[in-house]
Amino acid sequence: MTRNEYTASDDEDPSLDELREEIEDIDREIVELIARRTYVADSVAQVKAEKDLPTTDEGQEERVMERAGRNAEQFDVDSNLVKAVFRLLIELNKVEQRENR
Repeated sequence: MTRNEYTASDDEDPSLDELREEIEDIDREIVELIARRTYVADSVAQVKAEKDLPTTDEGQEERVMERAGRNAEQFDVDSNLVKAVFRLLIELNKVEQRENR
């Protein structure tokens, strides 16, 4: 959904409280997705450790960043902002991988 596609469920504009409630729901979903991503990244780290692979895979990181940029454009969101969030997620996962080795 792009920003322009958002519409209220009825003919009235949503109230400030309703909008804030929706943001709270979205924030909860974001945290859930971060938790899921972290769990999968931990599984990746285990496979890397078992196969004695390096923690950092620059090619994979580049693919993640390119995908993040494309997704941002698709949803009409600033790609630099989205890429910054993904850089942070990647760095957090790498720190956890190093600590768990």
